Amino acid sequence: MTKLIATLLPGVQHLQNIHPMMVHFPIAFLSGAVLLYVLAGVLRSEKFASAGLFLLILGTVGAAVAVATGLYAAPGVMVSFSVRDKLLEPHEDLMLTVLGISVVLSVWALISRPFPRKARPLFILTLFVLMAVMTVGADYGVRMVYDYNAGGNACPQPIEYAK
Repeated sequence: MTKLIATLLPGVQHLQNIHPMMVHFPIAFLSGAVLLYVLAGVLRSEKFASAGLFLLILGTVGAAVAVATGLYAAPGVMVSFSVRDKLLEPHEDLMLTVLGISVVLSVWALISRPFPRKARPLFILTLFVLMAVMTVGADYGVRMVYDYNAGGNACPQPIEYAK
């Protein structure tokens, strides 16, 4: 089985953990949900709203998986204490916030399926807040991987934090 995985996904053998493979799903699904809900509001389309709900739920499940794999991986990430303090901890906090917001939005949308009629502007605003928090949180993750080699072994560890 290991040989099959190495053949199909040769990059996986270089990963310290599977978290990097999980993070792209909630980013894509939640971004798509925001777009579809905005279009549903502008075009007054029930079909776009239903598709938005579907992507919101998929994104929330994906966020839960990404958060779980990230929390599991965090203790083993090979970065200095300064990088852990300045980047990993804020990344963790922001992505837990993304998960919390997406759960609230999913429950809200499921209760008033597929698109809340009451407080619709607040729902849309909260979707944009979700996107903003997710974007900033992802940026912290990107900096850890690309500025401090948190996802691989391309250079000696640990690399000290620098602005």
